[in-house]
Amino acid sequence: MTLPRQPDQALPAIAAGLGKRYRRGWALRETSLVIPKNRIVALVGPNGAGKSTLMGLITGLLSPTTGGITVFGDQPTGRGLHPAVSYLAQQKPLYQQLTVAETLKLGARTNPTWDQHYAEYLVAQGAVPMEAKVGTLSGGQRTRVALALALGKRPGLLLLDEPLADLDPLARETVLRTLVTEARTQGITVLLSSHVLAELEGVCDHLVLLHKGRVLLAGDVSRLGAGGTPLGVLAMNRMREAVREDAA
Repeated sequence: MTLPRQPDQALPAIAAGLGKRYRRGWALRETSLVIPKNRIVALVGPNGAGKSTLMGLITGLLSPTTGGITVFGDQPTGRGLHPAVSYLAQQKPLYQQLTVAETLKLGARTNPTWDQHYAEYLVAQGAVPMEAKVGTLSGGQRTRVALALALGKRPGLLLLDEPLADLDPLARETVLRTLVTEARTQGITVLLSSHVLAELEGVCDHLVLLHKGRVLLAGDVSRLGAGGTPLGVLAMNRMREAVREDAA
């Protein structure tokens, strides 16, 4: 997609009646929600709730069956990511034979909004050797390089689909701290999918909870938990209610 950057007032994503159906059935249906600006959004729900499908529709890798979605005011075309969007999945598709420096050069060649100095800074913050080949790095180091690639294009919206699942607890904490710092200081909206609710506490200020392809809960955590209820408790309580309703 070669669209210009959108004006500041355009919201990162707006879905209206959005649905996606596969042969096996509906993965997402009747989804209407807004991803607000300058938030770190927790996208949570059990396996098969539709989290990855929603991210695929935002990126344009998937096409909706019903309804529609706009990203910074534009409809995804399926011909590539919106220039203001970065996407990082759990698999972190990096070329194992390239060095870190070569990986960043590849990022520069493929992203017109690339900030080489910023990408190198993010790598240096994790003490990752620029001359090392990606295949020799630890899981935490590879995640740091992948995050530098995602942030180096200076996105307005960063989608993270279970990016920390293969890291040990200390590495997860370190990468999350970096992510929060950069999102806050750079004004990036982050949509973070994770099964580990505890690691989202104190990190995410907006919640989108999916269950069986539908939105159960969406909004700022401070509003949803008006009595100071933590994000994880909010999500678990609502999921338990949904399970009871399904069984009734």
